[in-house]
Amino acid sequence: MKLEEEKHVQYILSVEKVDLLVMWGMIPIYCTQLARYKFWRFLTGWMFLTLTSCVAVSFYRKVLAQVFFKSDVAGLQNEDGSFSGDMWGEIDTRFSYCAICCLALLRRLDKINIEKAVSYIVSCKNLDGGFGCTPGAESHAGQIFCCVGALAITGCLSYIDKDLLGWWLCERQVKSGGLNGRPEKLPDVCYSWWVLSSLIMIDRVDWIDKNKLSQFILECQDTENGGISDRPDDAVDVYHTYFGVAGLSLLEYPGLKAIDPAYALPVEVVDRIFIGK
Repeated sequence: MKLEEEKHVQYILSVEKVDLLVMWGMIPIYCTQLARYKFWRFLTGWMFLTLTSCVAVSFYRKVLAQVFFKSDVAGLQNEDGSFSGDMWGEIDTRFSYCAICCLALLRRLDKINIEKAVSYIVSCKNLDGGFGCTPGAESHAGQIFCCVGALAITGCLSYIDKDLLGWWLCERQVKSGGLNGRPEKLPDVCYSWWVLSSLIMIDRVDWIDKNKLSQFILECQDTENGGISDRPDDAVDVYHTYFGVAGLSLLEYPGLKAIDPAYALPVEVVDRIFIGK
C-alpha cells in the first residue's frame, strides 16, 4: 500500500472552510494578519492557538520577524516555573511546551526563567520514566512529547532516563503495528507522532518495528476520498491526516520532506529560522 498524497491534499482543501478547522485553531487567515491577531493577546488568548499561529507564520520569515507580544507568553510563567494556558490559570506541561516552542521560534527564550521551567517539567517525571501533565499525574505519550520536546529545545535532555523512557514508549506498539498513548488502550495514528518523535529525540527509535508502524498508518487512509483516520475504516479528519503524514515523514517515507521531531515543522523551515539556511 502506498501513500495517496494527491488525494490527501484534495481532502484537506475540501474541508478548508469547515467549522472543524476553527475548533482546532486552523482558521483561514492571511499570514500577514497573524502578527496582529487576537491569539497573541495575553489576557484573552489561549496558549494552544498562540502556538498554532506562531507555527503558521514561521513559514514566512518576514511575518515571523514582525510578531510582537504586547504582554507576551513569558507573562504566563508561574513562580514554580510552570505555565498557565490563559488568564484562568490552568497549569499543564502542554503549556510549558507551547510557551518554550513559541519563544524559541521567536528567539525570545531569554524572556523566561528557563531553569525554573526545566525544573517544573522534570518534577512531572514518573517512576516509569514517563511524564504527566502535572507532578504525580499519569504518564501519557502526548505529555511525554511535550516534556521531551521542551527539554530538547532547551538543551536539557540529560534529565531524562532515556533507556527507561524508551522502554515505556516502545511498549506502546501493539500487534497491528500501531501505537497507543498509554497501557491497555487502542492504537491511534496520532501517536505515530507523539511516540515516534519522542523516541527519535532520545535516540531509541530502533526499539520499535518501524515497518509495521508505517503499514498501520497507510491502512488508515481513505484511498478513495483522501484523509487518514485514527484506525482502519474509521472516519478521517485533518488532525489524524496531519499526524499520519508527519509520522511517515519521521519514518523517512519516500517523497516526504523531513520534519523536525521537537518543533513539528519541516527541517528546512527550522534550519532557516535558526541557522539562516
